[in-house]
Amino acid sequence: MSLRNFQALRLDAMSRDFGSLNALKGISLTVGRGEFIALLGPSGCGKSTALNCLAGLMPLSSGSIWLDDKRIDTLGPEARGFGMVFQNYALFPHMSVRKNIGFGLRMQNRPKAEIETRVAEAMRLVRLTDQGDKLPGQLSGGQQQRVAIARAIVVEPPLVLMDEPLSNLDAKLRLEMRAEIRRIHASLGCATIYVTHDQDEALSLADRIVVLKDGQTRQIGTPAELYGRPAHPDVAEFMGYRNVLKTKVTLGEDVRVTLGAASLSATPVDVTQPGPAVMAIRPEDLSPRADGPIPAVVQTAEYRGRDFFGVATMQDGTELYFRAEHAVKPGETLHLGADPHRILVYAA
Repeated sequence: MSLRNFQALRLDAMSRDFGSLNALKGISLTVGRGEFIALLGPSGCGKSTALNCLAGLMPLSSGSIWLDDKRIDTLGPEARGFGMVFQNYALFPHMSVRKNIGFGLRMQNRPKAEIETRVAEAMRLVRLTDQGDKLPGQLSGGQQQRVAIARAIVVEPPLVLMDEPLSNLDAKLRLEMRAEIRRIHASLGCATIYVTHDQDEALSLADRIVVLKDGQTRQIGTPAELYGRPAHPDVAEFMGYRNVLKTKVTLGEDVRVTLGAASLSATPVDVTQPGPAVMAIRPEDLSPRADGPIPAVVQTAEYRGRDFFGVATMQDGTELYFRAEHAVKPGETLHLGADPHRILVYAA
């Protein structure tokens, strides 16, 4: 069978140990052909280890990897035929752009005419047609990243693996390259697995996001699901809910939580009993209101183009991250509030 035309990549309880350290703990996931998956999590969560195991650069300690009905974790990296884009590009500095891109095809002993045709097509796809004779050192960071992507896709892989490919670029280039990566992915029709610690990157690129923590899967879902309804407080915190606070729940006509002396209507995620709980609110959803029930004193505030984002403290010293549409100053007392569907509550 042609691995390129696979229907599903399946990770079955994929684990990797380094001595007594369990870097990956039973990761299971099915990736469909054409799907874009982001592995998201903080440093040390296991996402790069997972990518290296997929690529064949590290053996599994237990579990298996399958392309349809073919087991591939027993194969070497070259036999898997995956494309890999590294964080540092890993280009050959003495080779031209054209030779860098064609390197994998030359290793496969493809005919010269085929190499030339496929390299030209890959260069067109990444919009580097007029850069073929330059060396990597003569290119910008964004152009070098395009060369690395072209080299990965020119071998027509069933799966492209990307390890934080935009982390070395400035903010403007990162935004441009996000759009390019998504466009190239859509043009190829293969699957992409993309490692990042940047939630905005994951939200903008992925069809589904896999949140990892301490080598374990914490949640798998669409960007909308992860953004709007994180399954756990730690996932919420990683997805931008900076206000993750201890609270108490009361159950009546609606679910209510306490924050200092304030009582707020909220949305339960997994709460079924009254008592201690954890609440989560995004800074952009907590703002000054005429009827805001939470008094807090502004400590810092910074202008971000249209709004002001800041930190305020409650009487007991609890810090709250908030957004204001108008300028606020340190020392000013605000009355903060949030819509009930923007306040998520989790079992303690």
